[in-house]
Amino acid sequence: MTTINEKQNVIRGKTYRFTVLTSKLLRMEYSEEGIFEDRPTQIIKNRDLGEVDFELKETEGMIEILTDSFHLRYVKEKEFSPKNLSIDVRYNYTNYTNRWYFGQPIPTLKGALRTVDRVDGEAELEESIVSKYGYAALDDSRSFVFDKEDNIQVNEHKHTDVYFFAYGREYLRAIQDFYRLSEHPPLLPRYALGNWWSRYWKYTDQSYLELINKFEENDIPLSVSVIDMDWHLTDVPSKYGSGWTGYTWNKELFPDPEHFLNELKDKNLAVTLNVHPADGIRAFEEQYEVVAEKLDLNTEIEEPAHFDLMDDDFRQVYFEDVHHTMEEQGIDFWWIDWQQGEFSSSDIDPLWLLNHYHFKDMTDRGKDGLILSRYGGPGSHRYPVGFSGDAVITWDSLKFQPYLTATSSNIGYTWWSHDIGGHYKGYKDEELALRWFQFGVFSPINRLHSSNSAFSSKEPWKYSIGIRQNMTTFLRMRHALIPYLYTLNVLNSEKGIPVVQPVYYKYPHEDSAYNIRNEYFFGSELLVLPITSKKDDETLYGSEVFYFPEGQWFDVFTNFRYKGKSELKLFRDETTIPVFAKAGSILPLDPTPNETPAHELPENIEWMIYPGAYNSFDLIEDQENHRVVTQFELDFMAQTLHLNVKGNKEILPADREHVIHFNASKKVEVSDIKHAEIIEEKFDREMNRTTIKLVSNNDEDITLTFKNFAAVKHQDISEELFKRLDKAQVGYFLKDDLLNAFNSDLTDFALLSLINELEEEQLSQSLFELLYIKNN
Repeated sequence: MTTINEKQNVIRGKTYRFTVLTSKLLRMEYSEEGIFEDRPTQIIKNRDLGEVDFELKETEGMIEILTDSFHLRYVKEKEFSPKNLSIDVRYNYTNYTNRWYFGQPIPTLKGALRTVDRVDGEAELEESIVSKYGYAALDDSRSFVFDKEDNIQVNEHKHTDVYFFAYGREYLRAIQDFYRLSEHPPLLPRYALGNWWSRYWKYTDQSYLELINKFEENDIPLSVSVIDMDWHLTDVPSKYGSGWTGYTWNKELFPDPEHFLNELKDKNLAVTLNVHPADGIRAFEEQYEVVAEKLDLNTEIEEPAHFDLMDDDFRQVYFEDVHHTMEEQGIDFWWIDWQQGEFSSSDIDPLWLLNHYHFKDMTDRGKDGLILSRYGGPGSHRYPVGFSGDAVITWDSLKFQPYLTATSSNIGYTWWSHDIGGHYKGYKDEELALRWFQFGVFSPINRLHSSNSAFSSKEPWKYSIGIRQNMTTFLRMRHALIPYLYTLNVLNSEKGIPVVQPVYYKYPHEDSAYNIRNEYFFGSELLVLPITSKKDDETLYGSEVFYFPEGQWFDVFTNFRYKGKSELKLFRDETTIPVFAKAGSILPLDPTPNETPAHELPENIEWMIYPGAYNSFDLIEDQENHRVVTQFELDFMAQTLHLNVKGNKEILPADREHVIHFNASKKVEVSDIKHAEIIEEKFDREMNRTTIKLVSNNDEDITLTFKNFAAVKHQDISEELFKRLDKAQVGYFLKDDLLNAFNSDLTDFALLSLINELEEEQLSQSLFELLYIKNN
C-alpha cells in the first residue's frame, strides 16, 4: 500500500519511494529489501527543497504523480524498467519524444570531464542535467555516503536512486536547484582570481625569486605561486620506487624553505605545492619517524605508510604530521596531482577521497577552502579549483578549452584552471601562446603553465616585442577585472549563478546559441569568444564567427557598436579578442592593477558603462569577514546614475575615487551632482568616451545627472579600415581602390557589391564586418 508524507513530499511503497523535490525535480528509488537512503551521498547533500504542489493518482496496480512540469506513471512494486516506469514532460521543443522511459539514454548538452591528459584537441565530455529536450536524469545509485561528521563511508546497500530533472529550457534554474541538492560552490579567496605562475621546472630558491622579481620589474601582476614537484626530493634510491611522491624539501635547491616562502609572502603571493600522493610516506621522508611510530610500522625493514585515505589512522598522520607541518612553513593550499586511476581497496575513487578530505581539512581549521585537483564527477564543484590536466600545446587543444569551460557549467562545475599556454609536446608558436593568454584572462582561473622543456616557458619577456607587450597588457587586464570577478565569485557561491555560462542559458530558443560552441557569457556583463584559430595569410588577422543576440553590443576594446540577432565573422589583430558588453552594461575595474595586491581592495574603482538600457550592478567586496556592497544604478532614460555604499564601510579605502567611463557615446555633460566632487573630466574622441573622476567619503549616496549619454549615430570606421588594408597581404592598387571607394559617396549597396566581387575571400569578409559596423 502506498503511503504519503505530504510534509516531505514522499510517496512510498514496499519497494519504491518517490520524492517530489520541486515541481520540476523528482527522486526515484527502488530497493528489493525496501531499504532507502537518507544520508548525504557523493552527489546529493540536501533533499529538503521545500513544499511542492503535486497530485497523486492511485489504482490497484499503478500510481501516477503529476506536477505542472511532468507526469509519472509507475506499475507498483515492479523493478524500475522501461516497461514499468515512464515520465511525460510538458515540453516538446524538438522532434524528440517528450516521453521518457526509465533507463532510456537522454542526449544532454554535456558537462565536464576528468582530465585532458594526453589528449590533443577535443575529448569526450560526460553527460549533464541540461538538455535541449527539456529533461535529463542523474544517477546517484552507486554513490558513497557521508556520516554525521562528513566522513566518507562505503554504501553497503545497493539500490536504484535516480533524479529526474524536467526544467525545460530553464537551464540556469536547473543548475541552481542542482546546487541546492548538492550544496553551493564555496567562495574562493580573492587572491585566487589573479594571475597564477606555474611551471614544471627544477627551480632553486634563488632562481625562483629572481623570476618573481622580473615579473615585478615588468609590472606584471601575480597572485599565486605554484611550485611543481621538484620542490621535493625526486632522485630517490630505487628500492623506494619512483620519485613522483615526496614530502621532503630538496635542500640543495631550497636550503631554507621557510625563508623562501616568507620571501614569496612578502611579495603578496599565495603559495601552493604540487603533490603526487600515491606512494604514501616512505622511509626517506623527514616525517617518516613520527609517522612510523604512530602507525606502528616496522622501521627495520623501512615499511612504508601505505596511501589509504579510508584508513582513519593514516589519514590523521597524512594531514597532521605531513601537510600541517608544511603549511606552518607558509603553504596556503595544495595541488593534488592524482593520476593513478579510480580504483582502491574500498572501491571509492581515491580522487574523491583526496578532494574531499583535503578541502575538509582546510575548512575545518578555518583556512581558505581551496585546492587544485582534477574533476571526479557530479558534486565535484564543492572542491574548487579544477585542474583540467596536462594540455598538449596545439591550436586544437586551445580550441577545446573554451567549450569545455562553458559546457561544464551544465553540471555546476564552474572553476576550471587550465594549463594556459599548454603543458607539453607541441611546438613554438607565439601567436598560439598569445591567444591562449587572452583566453586565460577571460576564463575562471588564469594559471600560466608549461613543461620542463627549456624552450616552452611562458614568461612574456621570452617572446618577441609585440607578443610580449600584448601578453603583458592582458595579464594586467586580468587583475583589473578582479573587482568584477570577485562579485561573480560571490554570486556563484551564494546565488548559484555560474561564472561562465553558455549563450543558450539566456537564449535557449536560438539555434546560433548552441552552434557557436566557444562563445560564452563571462558573468552578467560580458559576452566573450576567444580567438582559437591561427590568423589567415591574407588579412593577418585571427577570426571567429560570432553570434550577437538581440539588442546592441559594444566591443569593449574599440567601443564599436554591433546590431544583434545576427551571426558575423569578426576579425581581430593580436591586440584584441571579441569581448562585448550589451547596451546598459556596467563593468567595475581596478584602475591600478599593478599596485593592488590581489587579496586587497583597490584604492579606487573604474566603472565602464554603456548606453542604451537601464541596468544596475552590485559590486561586492569582502575583507576580514566584513562585507561592503556598492550599488551602481544606471537609469538610461532619465540620464542619471546612482551610487550607494552599504555595509561595513570601514574596510574601504578612505576617500575612494570613482572613475566613470561613459563609453560609445558622444560627449557627456554633467548637469548636477550630489554628495561627491568631480576632480577630473575629459573626452576621448577616438574612443567616443567621456571620463569623469569623482571623490566621496562613502557616507552618502551619490547621484549624478547628465546629458547626451547616447550611442553615436554614425560610427567612424576610417582608422580601422586603413589599419586593416595596410596590414592586408594584397596589391597596393587594390588597397588604394578600396580605400577610395569607402571614402567616396558610394552607396552602401555599391560598397557591398564591390566587396562581394573581391577574389580575396578573407579580406572581403573583414571589410564586410566594417561595413556592418558603419551601417549599425
